[in-house]
Amino acid sequence: MSEPVTLRLDRATRRRLDRLAKATERSRAALAADAVRQYLDLNEWQIAAIQAGVREANRGRLTDHGKLKAKWEKRLAGAVDGSR
Repeated sequence: MSEPVTLRLDRATRRRLDRLAKATERSRAALAADAVRQYLDLNEWQIAAIQAGVREANRGRLTDHGKLKAKWEKRLAGAVDGSR
């Protein structure tokens, strides 16, 4: 079951939402609900990943910057060489 929520949008955002609703033949409410779900999914994931990283750091499990940089430079070089 859904519950009503009221939000304020600036005029330009409201117009964009109206245009998208018309183009997709969906209601503004449905589009807004989808947008909120996507926002929550992304931000909850980011917060969980940050918290996991902090826990690892607090345990002393850190990655040496030089080693990480070398790993990615090697990977990038392989990708560039492989594309030729």
